[in-house]
Amino acid sequence: MPAGGLMPRATDDAADLIVRNAKIHTGDPSRPQAEALAIKDGVITVVGDDNDVAPQVGPGTTVVDGLGRRMIPGLNDAHLHVIRGGLNYVLELRWDGVPTLRQGLAMLREQAARTPKGQWVRVVGGWSAEQFAERRLPTVAELNAAAPDTPVFVLHLYQAAVLNRAALKAAGFTRDTPDPRGGQIVRGRDGEPTGMLLAAPSALILYATLAKAPVLEGEDRKTSTRHFLRELNRFGLTSAIDAAGGFQNFPDNYSTVVELAEAGQLSVRIAYHLFPQTAGQEIDDLTRWVETVRPEDGDAWLRLNGAGENLTWAAADFENFAQPRPALASGYEEQFEKAVRLLMENGWGFRLHATYDETIRRDLAVFEKLAAEGLFPAGNRWLFDHAETVSADSLDRITALGGALSVQNRLSFQGEAFLRRYGPGIAADAPPIGAMLERGLTVGAGTDATRVSSYNPWLALHWLVTGRSVGDLVLRPPHNRVDRRTALAMFTEAGASLTGEQDVKGVLRPGFLGDLALLSEDYFTVPEPDIVHIESLLTVVGGRIVHAVAEYEGLDEELPPVSPAWSPVAHYGGYQATPPTGLSGTRQAELLGQAVAESEQHRQWRARRGLTPPTATTSFDPCFAL
Repeated sequence: MPAGGLMPRATDDAADLIVRNAKIHTGDPSRPQAEALAIKDGVITVVGDDNDVAPQVGPGTTVVDGLGRRMIPGLNDAHLHVIRGGLNYVLELRWDGVPTLRQGLAMLREQAARTPKGQWVRVVGGWSAEQFAERRLPTVAELNAAAPDTPVFVLHLYQAAVLNRAALKAAGFTRDTPDPRGGQIVRGRDGEPTGMLLAAPSALILYATLAKAPVLEGEDRKTSTRHFLRELNRFGLTSAIDAAGGFQNFPDNYSTVVELAEAGQLSVRIAYHLFPQTAGQEIDDLTRWVETVRPEDGDAWLRLNGAGENLTWAAADFENFAQPRPALASGYEEQFEKAVRLLMENGWGFRLHATYDETIRRDLAVFEKLAAEGLFPAGNRWLFDHAETVSADSLDRITALGGALSVQNRLSFQGEAFLRRYGPGIAADAPPIGAMLERGLTVGAGTDATRVSSYNPWLALHWLVTGRSVGDLVLRPPHNRVDRRTALAMFTEAGASLTGEQDVKGVLRPGFLGDLALLSEDYFTVPEPDIVHIESLLTVVGGRIVHAVAEYEGLDEELPPVSPAWSPVAHYGGYQATPPTGLSGTRQAELLGQAVAESEQHRQWRARRGLTPPTATTSFDPCFAL
């Protein structure tokens, strides 16, 4: 269609999509700003202004007017459990963004009424008690009142879960059920489970209980994943690095994204990792995998990126900040070294979950031993995830070994618990992002959604820039925050580097993939509190419009309806957006008009009671006094 004087020209090299009249932040130092760009066959061909893209307009070109809005490269979440999240998305009642517990309980009550017999209502991650006005968890009594007969499971971070009576029965918990290792079933005076489960410190009790709930099958798994990916597109996400995780088995749980990729139905590019699931069997699993698949197998939409985020279970520390730091078993290094050696010898990179510096130091000692033999890193990409308490010395060692880091806004949701346990000094450097960047390390940013943080990347960008939790607690001082451009680069360019794709995505430049987001507000100028309210109005992945709202509604691809029909997502959607705190000019004018009207009503009220003359006998405006 013609737009702004750009008329179709019959050319052989016409673009598939042109976006013009936008404030484009390219991320490209050679051309930081632009007004228009063109995409053909999924790749950017032109970045410039109207004159530059005009020759690319053909009869079949879609031309979109950016209406002066801010455009950025598509976001890349460097640590997201996107595969697992997609398989469960339509089954979950999301409290992401819900401002009050009262609202959350009302949603739960309504959902319980429509949930069929045999199914559960599950609230799984993406929220914290600190985001609620009430600043607390729901009680077991509140869950029982809201859903007397339908099982309800509410997960709170990696700390606890609250179950109603029906869920305790469905999960098989009785007074005779023993506490699992690292977990606690809270019991009443009579010895019966109360409905509270505690990670002490292991979250496996929480995950194992959730795994007893019904799962999706067949086409419903595909539909759920497609709707989850569209929800990520809603916030401008175009790529994600899947960190695997517990209860995500290969290849079974990966088959859905493989089938969607084969059908051309992915709307987020996924680089995935493989995570051994069975303690004591890790080396066998890794051996089988290195003999059958290789990192970077796949294409730009779906590709293997390596092993992790666990290599051996014994080396994993738990990030339950309501509990003391776990003491890892002595001697885990022997099996851990076997795993790392196997990966290095077969050209596999990896990512490694490590919350505490105590764990990182032990792991680095293994890497340095292999490096002395010339086996590490052997040209392979590797990184630590999380690293909340990593020390300056460990950062130096990571730098020397050619490593990278990926940080997530877990303390957006767990900051208060971290502060209570470790104090303001340690919290100020959790994680030490400034020190990481000063050393020139690649530092990708992500969310660690969906079972702790929300998948909304703007919460993470807000945390990077402000150092504040969702409860508005300031944790990191200015020296350990980053400016908005740096934060955005951590969510774009750095993520591409962690998958070896820095030469094809992460910036808007000719020859790079056509992945972009047109934002509802200008990220670079909105007040800091309003960063969390930003969404994408138009998200493009490889030249495909995968999300379009407001003026662009109807330009995106149609999705099948949410199934099953009773799904919480079908009724509430996903993230619950709230209005920005800042006022637009229009809204300010509306409020001023309301104030004037209220003032006149008050004057009339006083006049009726004889407290002021009914009409003014004189008027005086000093601005017009002669």
